[in-house]
Amino acid sequence: MKVWVDDGVCRGHGMCLTLCPEVFSLTDDGYAEAMTSVVPTELEEATREAIASCPEQAIKET
Repeated sequence: MKVWVDDGVCRGHGMCLTLCPEVFSLTDDGYAEAMTSVVPTELEEATREAIASCPEQAIKET
């Protein structure tokens, strides 16, 4: 599984970071970013929950 955050859509709610801090972090500007584009298998469920919980739907799975 691969993920990325559309920085033009993200508004910095931080839900992804709350749900999966091993994959997501916040930039200095307060917006989410994926720390790795390839998600480890053991974090896929939490990552999918973060994708579903994003209020702006800014996280994309590829």
